[in-house]
Amino acid sequence: MNKQGAAAADWTGLTDGFGRRIDYLRVSVTDRCNFRCVYCMAEDVTFLPKRDVLTLDEMDRLCSAFVGLGVRRLRLTGGEPLARRNVVGLIQGLSRHLRSGAVDEITLTTNGALLAEHARALKGAGVERVNVSLDTLNAETFRAITRRGDLGRVLGGIETALEEGLRVKLNCVVMRGVNERDLEPLMLFAHGRGMDLTLIETMPIGVVGQDRSDFYLPLSVVAERLADRFTLDETSERQAGPARYMRVRETGGRLGFVTPMSHGFCGDCNRVRVTCTGQLALCLGRDVFIDLKTPLRASEGDDLLRRAIGDAVAAKPVGHDFAPAQLGRPVVVHPMSMTGG
Repeated sequence: MNKQGAAAADWTGLTDGFGRRIDYLRVSVTDRCNFRCVYCMAEDVTFLPKRDVLTLDEMDRLCSAFVGLGVRRLRLTGGEPLARRNVVGLIQGLSRHLRSGAVDEITLTTNGALLAEHARALKGAGVERVNVSLDTLNAETFRAITRRGDLGRVLGGIETALEEGLRVKLNCVVMRGVNERDLEPLMLFAHGRGMDLTLIETMPIGVVGQDRSDFYLPLSVVAERLADRFTLDETSERQAGPARYMRVRETGGRLGFVTPMSHGFCGDCNRVRVTCTGQLALCLGRDVFIDLKTPLRASEGDDLLRRAIGDAVAAKPVGHDFAPAQLGRPVVVHPMSMTGG
């Protein structure tokens, strides 16, 4: 038996019906956000009443139940996770799993607007790496995409995070006619500071008040354009997420491609997501959610919760079925801000 087969045989954690190890949990800690990005939510959005959102203690218990079932990576998302009061306290509590060796990392996805205020505390709580959503370095375009964001504040947050010793990766949603001309400067900015850049195709998730098909640009087109000026070397390097990476020879940096629309990557999916309301999303591209709030609150023990998680993961679908033709209407009605990126 080869090393990979032996590792699979030794695995005693969560496994879905297709034999995939589920060791990565993304948790949305809030649906609230200080931006209104055009590909993520409508401009006039009604956020959930706070009573519908799990408490931080409940989120700790939920994450810990997943850890007990073999999850090795935790990512906190939103909405904007740093907008959730005392989210650093949640991370401090969860960091006991880092110290015990049960978890390999706790990471965060943020828009960066509040990062300067929290970078030091995040590092102190055990976070080593953050993803920052940044779609352009053009202040006017940034304002148009976010509808209210301050680019200077986000860039300041990135610099502070780097100064505090956090590793930073940039995520960019590519939009035809909006930021497609800004990708090269963004890549040079990232690589010049030792950061990876991951490009993401727009997806039909959530009601945003406009036709996303206007935005869609296959990343194969982006790669071809960049290859006119740079040497993109194939690499087998991977992180926990779905990005496929290339190494840019001229910069030495890594460029990731997440292609849910043009090139599926579901075969080796290792992830599930939990919404801020305690609903388990087995696949980002399916509008099916499993209630974990009820078993979470049904008793002080975790037996019911662990059983619900195991039964749900066993039913994880083989993958999403996104297609560019679906961009005119959302396939998944739940907004990304509730499900988490």
